[in-house]
Amino acid sequence: MMKALVLFSGGLDSTTCLALAIERYGAENVLALSVSYGQKHTKELEAARAVAAYYGVRLQTLDLAAIFADSDCSLLKGSSQEIPKESYAEQLSETDGAPVSTYVPFRNGLFLSSAASVALSNGCSVIYYGAHADDAAGNAYPDCSQEFNDAINTAIFLGSGKQLRIEAPFVGKTKADVVAEGLRLKAPYHLTWSCYEGGERPCGLCGTCRDRAAAFAANGVSDPALTAPASPI
Repeated sequence: MMKALVLFSGGLDSTTCLALAIERYGAENVLALSVSYGQKHTKELEAARAVAAYYGVRLQTLDLAAIFADSDCSLLKGSSQEIPKESYAEQLSETDGAPVSTYVPFRNGLFLSSAASVALSNGCSVIYYGAHADDAAGNAYPDCSQEFNDAINTAIFLGSGKQLRIEAPFVGKTKADVVAEGLRLKAPYHLTWSCYEGGERPCGLCGTCRDRAAAFAANGVSDPALTAPASPI
C-alpha cells in the first residue's frame, strides 16, 4: 500500500490535506510532519498534536528554527516587526511587489526538501502540502504558487531517484474551495489554529484570520474554531 507524508502545521489548509490523504491511503499509511521554525507562539504546534491524535496518525516533528535566525519575518520570535492587522491585499499595496512581512524566507522550499528526506526514510512515495492560490496571489507567498510547486516537484522527483512526488491538491484553488473540501471530509476544524497571534482566541484581524473567515462565509457556515472552548495553552 502506498504511504503518504503530510507537511502539517495544524492549520486549516494542512488539516484538509491530512484528511484527504487519510481518505485516500488510510490513517495507518499517513505520516504527519510538523515543523518548528522559530514562530512567536506554539499554538499551531499544539493544534497539530491535537489533530494528529484525533485521526490517530503518527506525528513527527522537526526543529528548523536556526535556519531563520537572520530573518526579520514578523512571524518569528526575533523579529522587530509587528504582525500586520490588514488584509493581504492592503499589505501588498505597500510592498512594491515584494512578499508580505509574514513570508518566512523560502519556507516551503526548505520544509519540502526536509520532508523529502523524512518521507524517503519512512517508505513514503508522496508528500502532501496545503498551498493554495489565494496565498500565491500578488506574490504574497511566492512559494505557494503553481510555478514553484511544479519546480519543487520536479526537483524532488529527480533527486529522489524518481521515487517521490509532491501533491498540492489545492494549489490552483481558493481557500473557500479548501474549506468546501474539508467540510465534505468532516475535517476537525474546531481543533485547528491559523491565527498568526498566540492568544486564547484567534485575533480576527491578521491576514490569515481574515482569509479564513471569508472562506467559511463563502461556504455559508461559521468557523467552528471560533466557538470551540478557549485553549488553556
